Parts: sequence; C-alpha cells; structure tokens
Amino acid sequence: MSKPTTVDEFFDQFHAPARSTLNRLRAVADRAAPNTHTALKWGSPAWIHASGTILFIVDGFKRHANVVFTPSTRDAFDAELATFQTGKGSVKIPYTETVPRHLLHRMVAYRIREHEQDGIRWM
Repeated sequence: MSKPTTVDEFFDQFHAPARSTLNRLRAVADRAAPNTHTALKWGSPAWIHASGTILFIVDGFKRHANVVFTPSTRDAFDAELATFQTGKGSVKIPYTETVPRHLLHRMVAYRIREHEQDGIRWM
C-alpha cells in the first residue's frame, strides 16, 4: 500500500473498527475547530490554525488512535485522562473503547485558546 497523500486517503486506508474510531475523532476535531484546515504533517492529519500553527494531530495505529496536543494542553487535562495511556502530548484511544467526545472537544478548545491568547505554538 502506498503512503496517503491527502487527509481523506489517510482515513480511507483503515478498516473497521479503526476507521470508525478515526472518523469519530475527525468529526469531533472538525466540530471543535471549525476555523482550521487540515493537512498531512509527518504523514498524519493535522488541524492547522489560520496562523499556520499546528493545533493537534490525529494518528492511527494497529490497535489504537493517538490524538497529539501540546504537552501543556495534555497536562491541563491530566486528572480527566487518568484512565487513558498518555505520552508527552498524546492521548491513546483504543479502537475497542468509546471516543471521549466531550473531553476531546474541550481539549481542542483549550488548545485553540492557548495558541491564540498565550502564543503557545507547536512542540
């Protein structure tokens, strides 16, 4: 299989249940960040602010999806993410679990605010 060259191709390369989870994440991201555009960055879909700054990235793996924010955004929701595996700025969402829509929506809103008001750029 060749590498995707568009965001749509990225999502289309996955099969169920991964595709279903990734499409839910995409829908949450699009609703939470309507004034952004998406592009592939490092081979994964990134939601990009009008200023050109990456706000967050969604990626898919064999058994889980990752939503990658800045470490400061992830840290701000540390208590609510206690049941998830997390990394420096990432949240791992297994394909077997429900997408935490409301939490991710709030994280995206926080990330937009931290960029626009505090000038926090990408990692």
